[in-house]
Amino acid sequence: MLTVASLKAQVTIEQTKHDNDVKLSALPYYSFGKGIGITSPDSLFQFNIRFRMQNRATYIKNDGEKDAYDGQIRRLRLRFDGYVGNPKFLYAVQLSFAPGDVGEIKEGENINIIRDAVVFYRPTKHWNISFGQTKLPGNRQRVNSSGGLQLTDRTINNARFTIDRDFGFQVHNMNEFKDKFSYNFKGAVSTGEGRNVTGKSDDGVAATGKIELFPFGAFAKDGTYFEGDLIREKKPKLMVSGAFQQNNHARRTQGQLGNDLFEQRTMKSVMLDAMFKYRGFAAMSSFMSRTTPQNAVTINPEDSTESNYVFVGNGFDYQISYITKSNYEFISRYSVQNVGEDIQKKTPNTRELSFGVTKYIWEHSFKLQTEINFDKLQYYDGTTKNNWYLRFQVEIGI
Repeated sequence: MLTVASLKAQVTIEQTKHDNDVKLSALPYYSFGKGIGITSPDSLFQFNIRFRMQNRATYIKNDGEKDAYDGQIRRLRLRFDGYVGNPKFLYAVQLSFAPGDVGEIKEGENINIIRDAVVFYRPTKHWNISFGQTKLPGNRQRVNSSGGLQLTDRTINNARFTIDRDFGFQVHNMNEFKDKFSYNFKGAVSTGEGRNVTGKSDDGVAATGKIELFPFGAFAKDGTYFEGDLIREKKPKLMVSGAFQQNNHARRTQGQLGNDLFEQRTMKSVMLDAMFKYRGFAAMSSFMSRTTPQNAVTINPEDSTESNYVFVGNGFDYQISYITKSNYEFISRYSVQNVGEDIQKKTPNTRELSFGVTKYIWEHSFKLQTEINFDKLQYYDGTTKNNWYLRFQVEIGI
C-alpha cells in the first residue's frame, strides 16, 4: 500500500527496507490526507488518488449595487501521483472540475481541466528535475495549495501579480535540515503563456529563479507549505525568499494569466516573502510587483477605441494568526495594492482588510472557515468605493 504524507512543489522520497513505504511530495499544494494508494506486486509502479472540494456561501455588499448572495463549489479537484519503474521517476496529475477552476469556455480556446501534468526525475535527495505543466517557483502563497490557506482565498496581490502555472522545465536544489541553516534554489524555463495553451508558438520564453532561506532550520512536517502554525513549532522558525521572472513577449495581461493583449509585452516580476511560526503564532508578509519596459496599454489596431493593458504595479500583504489548543484559529490580513502609472486611469488602487476564524477538524484537510472582508477602491478621479462580504466555507478532502 502506498502511503503519501504530503504533496508540495518538490519531490521527497523516503523508503525503508521493511515496509517499502514511500513519502512522495510532488505537486505544489499541501495536504495531511493520505489518500488511497496502490503498489504493484513487483513494485514497478505506485499510484495514489486524492480529492478535495471547497463549498462556500457569501453575502456581498458593494457600493452602488444591490446586495447579493452567492453559493458555489469553489474548487473540486482530483489528484493522482506515484512513480513508474523506479522511485526516482515520478509523475503528478491534478484535474479541476469546479466552474471557477475551469473558467468560461470561449470559442477557439482550450478547456482548462488540466492544472498539473508533470514528470519528475529525482537522482538524489537534493535534486529534482521536472518537465511538464505545474506551478512555477513564485510567491509563497501561490505555491501553497488553496487547501492550505487560513482564509477563504488568496490576497488581491496574489490575484494580480502571481506567475502561477506554466509548461516547461524546472530544476530544484533542496537543502533542508531540522535545526540548522537551510536553503533551496529553484529555477524554471517555461513558455510564459500559462496553462493549457496550444497553437500560439513564438520566440518568447519565461525564465524564473528563486531562493529560499531558513535561518533556524526547516519547518516541521513541511510547514512551509501551509499557512498557520498547526504544528505548534517548539522552536522559532523563519523563512525568507525572493523570486524573479522575466516573461519575454507575453501575450496576456498578467503574463501566464489574464485576457489577451493586442500586442506582446515583456514583463518583469519580483516576489519577496517572509514566514514565521512559533508555538501556535504565525506571521507572513509579502511584496509583489510587475513592470514592463514598454507602455503597459495596448491598442486594437483595427479599432483605436478598444484597448487592453498589462497589470503593472506592486502590492504588500501582511497576515498574522494564532491557533488555540482547541484548534480554533483567529486570523487578520491587510493588503495594499498600487497600480502602475500607465494604468492609473483604467483601474483603482485597493486596500483590503480581512478577519477570519477557522475551526480545524482534521487539520487543513477538513476545516470550517468564516471570513469578513472589506475593500476600499480609490480611483484616479478621487472617488472611492467601499465593498465588503461575509463568507462561510467548508473544505474537505483526503
